[in-house]
Amino acid sequence: MAPMRTETATFAAGCFWQVEADFRRVEGVTRTTVGYTGGTLDHPTYREVCSDRTGHAEAVEVEFDPDRVSYDDLLRVFFSSHDPTQLNRQGPDVGTQYRSAIFVHDEAQEAAARASLEEVGRELTRPVVTEIAPAAPFWPAEDYHQRYLEKRGLASCTLTLRENEAVERT
Repeated sequence: MAPMRTETATFAAGCFWQVEADFRRVEGVTRTTVGYTGGTLDHPTYREVCSDRTGHAEAVEVEFDPDRVSYDDLLRVFFSSHDPTQLNRQGPDVGTQYRSAIFVHDEAQEAAARASLEEVGRELTRPVVTEIAPAAPFWPAEDYHQRYLEKRGLASCTLTLRENEAVERT
């Protein structure tokens, strides 16, 4: 039996707890890790990231089997799990650490992310502010953040995109 192939994708879409839970439900996702990326400090802590001075985003690193789920499918989950028109915030969470971003690991991911961003932009009435950037060092968050909702028996955070009527689709 051939070993399973895995690839990595990294997404930031506000508070990482809900985003992680959304990706964990996807068949073909083999591992998720919440953490911090896109900033200037090595090994940042949650407190440092929340200061909004490190440049990091709360993000989810997704390991997936491309034979079972495509990167395009993951992009659809990403865009449906948050409001990509909110700059440096998601609902009540405000700061650059809550920005919408896709951290790409190669040219194929970058091309797919740009195409997906364009497609989503045509569907929304407000401009999409999601940034696309090269993958930067990813620093796993503290253990208590990993599978946070699952550990507490929760299916979701109290505010989700489906409850937030701020996004209007054409």
